[in-house]
Amino acid sequence: MKETDSRYKKTYPVSWSQLHNDCRALAWRLLELRTDWERIIAIARGGLVPAAIIARELDIHFIDTVCVSSYTVRAQGGFRVIKNVAGDSKRTLIIDDLVDTGKTARIVREMLPLSHFATVYAKPDGRPLTDTYVTEVSQETWILFPWDSEPQYQYIDPIADLSRNGRKG
Repeated sequence: MKETDSRYKKTYPVSWSQLHNDCRALAWRLLELRTDWERIIAIARGGLVPAAIIARELDIHFIDTVCVSSYTVRAQGGFRVIKNVAGDSKRTLIIDDLVDTGKTARIVREMLPLSHFATVYAKPDGRPLTDTYVTEVSQETWILFPWDSEPQYQYIDPIADLSRNGRKG
């Protein structure tokens, strides 16, 4: 989260395990809607990981991406389509990690109006643009996804090794 961004009053950290479980919950909801999904369109970049998990859970092998980018976070707030996608169908899933303000969702829905838009997390401003979601969070919450944090493996010598080498840990 950018410290200068005053829109966010809360942080909601999501672990890899929680994300996987939430994606599986979304897959269950999608399976209840229909069993003959043909393909997934992931909204890059945030939708890539959820799309992979959902594709596995629903046994969907056709995955494509649509890429939409804001010019910059600080300037203009405009959007541009970097990679478009064709082939709108009621059997196509659009997958994203989060619908926040709904700006990206609106652009993608215009491209693929027949497709089913599903997201793992939804905020109130963007929620009306989704067909299916798992968890709603407040508009002022920053979701900290596991790919945005940096858990690192850290090797620490075992205590027995430290004492043998005359070091204190």
